[in-house]
Amino acid sequence: MTPSQQAVPPSDGIDDDALDWFVRRTGGGFGARDEAAFQAWLAADAAHRSAYARQQDEWTALDRLPADGLGILRANLSADLATEAEAARRSGPASLPRRRLLVPAFSVAAVAALAGGAGLMGWNHWQSQPVFAQDFGTPRGEQREVRLPDDSRLRLDTATRVQVRYYRQRREVTLSAGQVVFSVQGDPSRPFDVLAGPLRITVVGTRFSVRHTPGLAGDDGVRVAVEEGRVRVRRAADEVSSTAEELYLGAGQQTVADARGVLAPAFAVSTAGIAPWRDSRASFDNVRLDQVLAELERYGDTRLVIRDAAVASLRITGTFNPARPDSFIRVLPQAAPVRLRETDGVLEIVRR
Repeated sequence: MTPSQQAVPPSDGIDDDALDWFVRRTGGGFGARDEAAFQAWLAADAAHRSAYARQQDEWTALDRLPADGLGILRANLSADLATEAEAARRSGPASLPRRRLLVPAFSVAAVAALAGGAGLMGWNHWQSQPVFAQDFGTPRGEQREVRLPDDSRLRLDTATRVQVRYYRQRREVTLSAGQVVFSVQGDPSRPFDVLAGPLRITVVGTRFSVRHTPGLAGDDGVRVAVEEGRVRVRRAADEVSSTAEELYLGAGQQTVADARGVLAPAFAVSTAGIAPWRDSRASFDNVRLDQVLAELERYGDTRLVIRDAAVASLRITGTFNPARPDSFIRVLPQAAPVRLRETDGVLEIVRR
């Protein structure tokens, strides 16, 4: 008997329980007490063990289905939900079965024949499993380029951490800290989302940069700048709301958001471009001296310190190589009314 012809024993509630145990055990948050209860249920009856093994086999078979088979499965699921919704409208929720079962879909032909469809619980769990997952990072003072399975590319700046997760219907990157230039390969069937602090940035295919440096005082928000294409920016907490504030950015536009996700109106990208750090440049336009110093410290030790609040608040405009703090040290006394005083192995910036 071929797999698509295998008979499924009639369920007397054991298969329902087996599916429930399977989804709970593979879905996370399953503690030692839960595992003990499961083992007791498994040992209580040989039929329990057989039912649980069937659920594991069916799940594995479902994961091997080709894309067109999954399309049929989704269509069947939609039809099932519509039928159940109609039944609930006519007879009330009590008329529905206690739990939808995962249909044994051992082949595309079986999926097409079994209009009963998949269980919502099993389907959602299957959809939530990433097909690619990897974390990337750069130490202080280094940059890195990462190529992803779909040929999208990430250019990571110094002291940057990202977590990449690709799912069957979407692609997602979480920027924990630092800044990244994204070159995204277009795929309308799988949108590409970047989560940075309070924001979600959604694209199909484009090149843009995202900066999120929560550890820097005065620069703990998020900056999004677009070089090519178009992106949508909105607060991640509002993603399910149809009336949430959102902003569309085109080429040459950028926006900033504070730590709560409040967006500024779109404005033009500066002449320095979306990510001057790609060319070993850090550009500042009327930025406080202490914030300039904090940015340079992301790339390496400058030996510079500020102990005077008045000096810290001085404004700096200019472009520097963040990997060469010596050039900044030489130019600083010409760009601001300060001098450098060496004490205890550090260079203190003091008023001139």
